[in-house]
Amino acid sequence: MSISQQEYQQRRQALMEKIGQGTAIFRSAPMAVMHNDVEYRFRQDSDFYYLTGFDEEEAVLVLAPHHDQHQFVLFVQPKDLEKETWTGYRVGIEAAKEKFGADEAYPITELDENFPQYLQKADCIYYHFGRDEDFNQKVLQHWRKLIAKYPKTGTAPRAIADSGFLLHPLRQVKSSQELSLVRQAVDIASEAHNHALKLAKPGHYEYEIQAEIEYIFSKHGALSPAYPSIVASGENACILHYIENKKQLQDNDLLLIDAGCCYQYYNSDITRTFPVNGKFTPEQKTIYELVLEAQLKAIDQVQPGNTYNQFHDRAVRVLVEGLVDLGILQGDIDEIIKEEKYKPYYMHRTGHWLGIDVHDVGGYKVGEEHWQTLQPGNILTVEPGLYLSPHAQPAEGQPELPERWHGIGVRIEDDVLVTRDGNEVLSAAVPKSVEAMEQH
Repeated sequence: MSISQQEYQQRRQALMEKIGQGTAIFRSAPMAVMHNDVEYRFRQDSDFYYLTGFDEEEAVLVLAPHHDQHQFVLFVQPKDLEKETWTGYRVGIEAAKEKFGADEAYPITELDENFPQYLQKADCIYYHFGRDEDFNQKVLQHWRKLIAKYPKTGTAPRAIADSGFLLHPLRQVKSSQELSLVRQAVDIASEAHNHALKLAKPGHYEYEIQAEIEYIFSKHGALSPAYPSIVASGENACILHYIENKKQLQDNDLLLIDAGCCYQYYNSDITRTFPVNGKFTPEQKTIYELVLEAQLKAIDQVQPGNTYNQFHDRAVRVLVEGLVDLGILQGDIDEIIKEEKYKPYYMHRTGHWLGIDVHDVGGYKVGEEHWQTLQPGNILTVEPGLYLSPHAQPAEGQPELPERWHGIGVRIEDDVLVTRDGNEVLSAAVPKSVEAMEQH
């Protein structure tokens, strides 16, 4: 299961139609150092991979639709048997054309020599200034040289624009091949969550549950966890990005697991919260049911034609109404929402785009006033939560949190596809009813 070369070609063509007489430049991701001379496993830049499927470092992609012969150009590492013995096989120059369809390919060492021919007749350079500061400067240097020669040559790119504004809207709408890969990532993570639900018992450690989850990821061919797995018991569940995962599970603890995997570069992102001993306390059950109601009503708002903020706003209103009913918040519901007095207990948005990146690219707003409209092919998470930390500071004019609620942290998250006539919860195979959470 993978993206076809035909689809990569269609993606490049769609982008080139947008850049017109411009030239787009994409740089591969840098190698990240774990410690000293030990590197992390290489992970390609998402935009670079989306357009090519090319999974090596030290590479540059150039798209130049105005060029007479070469519209798709790759600069890559050449074959080198000695280096490949140490660090693995390289695609090389010829295979970059044969396997990936480049019109032309050059050694990365010849970048400065061959770069100008793809820039000089462009009216604009499209490039995202990323973490590789040396390459950022290289792009600027080539641009300045062309601008300096403009009085004599009559051609030069007159501006530099961020490539993301053109590319990222394309990435937001998933193709059928992309959906297949996301579904696989979700299916793998669903199996892992269901396994963890059965496994977790008082006396186990958070890291044991993490290990079992990530074993299932690897067993089914996932590249890696999509992000550091969160296995948070007791008060740890009130820490949004808790990743220490070293506490022993105690009787009467809730366990919040936020874990997803990366499969063929596409990601899943699922969260479930359940009682370690198989039985909610009355307070835990009350908060869990409130979060679940908020999530279900938020998912109902994930519809084509609705705006991105609608599902968040629905979740917030349900949560605030429930907290007022419980006496945790006090006052007029509309005022509490307007002044965000709920934020000590619910401090994040209700979701994000999902795809090649876990927090996938694409705008949430169009200008200051208008939110993005949902359309078929969008995938997003829906993940309301409540975090009743004993250390939370109530908003001005709000009561102190009663001790009976201390340490209850609940989040429920699903991956949701916008369809032509509604939505599909891709992670529905992971149960979330009170009954299911108590039957593990």
